[in-house]
Amino acid sequence: MSGYWSGIITLLSINVVFAYGIYLAVATGQLNLGGAGFQALGAYAAAWLCAEQGWPIWATLGASAVVAGGIGFAFAFPILRLKGVYLVLGTFAFAEVVAGVIINSDALGGAMGLPVPEYIDWHVPAIAAVGVALFCFYLMSTRLGLAVRAVHDDDVVCDLLGVDVRLVRVALFALGAALAGFAGGLYAHAYTYVEVQTFNASLSIYVLLYVLLGGAQTAWGPLAGAAFFTLLPELLRNTLPALKSSLYGLFGADGSMSPPDESWRFVALGVVTVLMMVFRSEGLITRTMVERISHPFRSTKSEAL
Repeated sequence: MSGYWSGIITLLSINVVFAYGIYLAVATGQLNLGGAGFQALGAYAAAWLCAEQGWPIWATLGASAVVAGGIGFAFAFPILRLKGVYLVLGTFAFAEVVAGVIINSDALGGAMGLPVPEYIDWHVPAIAAVGVALFCFYLMSTRLGLAVRAVHDDDVVCDLLGVDVRLVRVALFALGAALAGFAGGLYAHAYTYVEVQTFNASLSIYVLLYVLLGGAQTAWGPLAGAAFFTLLPELLRNTLPALKSSLYGLFGADGSMSPPDESWRFVALGVVTVLMMVFRSEGLITRTMVERISHPFRSTKSEAL
């Protein structure tokens, strides 16, 4: 496999794992804008344990999930008392605090970052992404998954019916933080270097968009959102120059034509995002869509009744 495609598969796989980490919190009705902070915790835990302690890859990847999940569990108790925009701001502030601590820590390399001596090829993140996706599909099909969907739809009624809403939200927030940290560990070993500038506010926003625009109602949503928004910029890399050449030819322009720079790919991505929010606010994949595809005859019969 070429280096280009192995890089795309690696990035897509890490984004899928990361998206599922944020999805688990969003599935309970909690918007988590601190994803970059949890991924940074996992990445730096894996990098430090590998570089300084000589741990093998399987141990550092496990530790990245444990460290981020443990901190996420402790952080969930105070932060989940907040609601709405205050919760979003609280999780965003957490990510900024993590970045500030790392950048001022000499043991973690500060602004220079840390090298990671052990490298993993594309197949490791790919297998991890498949495993995490299957786990999330299984989780959402269990009694806990049913409780998660109920809490998302109406937490007051769930509380009246005896569901421990707070426990469900804390558990899913911590588990999501562990998956985000695991994605950070995969990133550290796949790119063999970590620096705090990578885990910025834009990363938290992007991964939340993967979930919201992919669809937070089913476990298919994060997979579709991560795939769409990871592959779309790569598709636009070749499409935009061809489109510019076609437009120049349409208006009879001659001479050399410089291709659009990299920023135009993200302009197009922003336009697509806005259009999806306007015309498909529930995301690419909804619960109703999945039910119609999986049980077409049942849906037709219910509509007829």
